[in-house]
Amino acid sequence: MAQSSRGRAQDRAKVAAGQDHEVRYQAKKEGVSKDVVKKAVKNAGNSRKKVEAEISRH
Repeated sequence: MAQSSRGRAQDRAKVAAGQDHEVRYQAKKEGVSKDVVKKAVKNAGNSRKKVEAEISRH
């Protein structure tokens, strides 16, 4: 796992909806708006695979 600048391990398998850069990245990757990503995280949880599945479902 990659280390953050603060020395903590980063989990690439999750989307942190509170982190604008992560939401922006996921939105660009999926070709949707940031609001869609935030709603998907709220509905499916923060697992990247579940968020992608939720987005593709709609």
